[in-house]
Amino acid sequence: MSWVKTFSLIIVLTVLVIVAGAAFGPQGLIIAAIFAGLMNIFGFWFGDKLALTMAGAKPVTEKEEPRLHALIADVARLANLPKPRVYLITNDSPNAFATGRSPSHSVVAVTTGIRTLLNEEELRGVIAHEMAHIKNRDMLVMTTVAVLAGIIAFLATMAQWSLLLGGGRRDSRGGGNAIGIVALIASIILLPLMASLIRFAISRTREYAADDAGAKIIRNPQALANGLEKLGSFVSRKPMKASAANEAMAHMYIVNPLGAAEMHAKESGGGMVNLFSTHPPIQERVRRLRALVLY
Repeated sequence: MSWVKTFSLIIVLTVLVIVAGAAFGPQGLIIAAIFAGLMNIFGFWFGDKLALTMAGAKPVTEKEEPRLHALIADVARLANLPKPRVYLITNDSPNAFATGRSPSHSVVAVTTGIRTLLNEEELRGVIAHEMAHIKNRDMLVMTTVAVLAGIIAFLATMAQWSLLLGGGRRDSRGGGNAIGIVALIASIILLPLMASLIRFAISRTREYAADDAGAKIIRNPQALANGLEKLGSFVSRKPMKASAANEAMAHMYIVNPLGAAEMHAKESGGGMVNLFSTHPPIQERVRRLRALVLY
């Protein structure tokens, strides 16, 4: 069901791109298509390198980190995946993410903080979650989603400049011009908002799916649940500094590195808070994992 929801939302997002492009006529659609193609190509080939650079992640060899390599290799074997490359982020805030364009070109990056906070079984659960992202090709899905949302933001900026530079002065006596202005305003305000909400919804859906698949890979949902509780509690008190993480890649981490507002989303305002979150509420993720029965 998670894939059905994901692809349904991607279809809606694609329709929004078409609607945004249509506000500029055929030329707008052509520009949007070219822009989408270039961004997808860049994201596919260079997205992992950009994410690792932004996170300050450095590759570590098996000689430097034998236990971490052994743990990741074991979980990869259980997931029937090639062993990903291993990167380490020197940061006290505990977190982890996976990236790469395919299972054979994948990376798992963990912070130094997560190594000290979690015990081996909990870290194993976190690695399994990241391995599930790799297995589900979530990095490619979220790159596509980010590109589509970026196109809508780009077209909204074009609409704003069109309005400022005289889009509303032509044919001021005709009703058609008023309709055109309304369409531009909608493109500027509503479409980017809708695109962001859809992007966040897809991100939350993929996190739930990775929790479920990761727990099944190691057949121990409690380990991941315990790890998530520790991560959420710590990060909500001591988030990553903005220099080490930013909104553009917050969705990649297992918990939001910028403050984990999702930790208390249900308590502090419920659904509206959750709508603008890249991750589901940690309490709900933990509840689902603890209720998961494996046979």
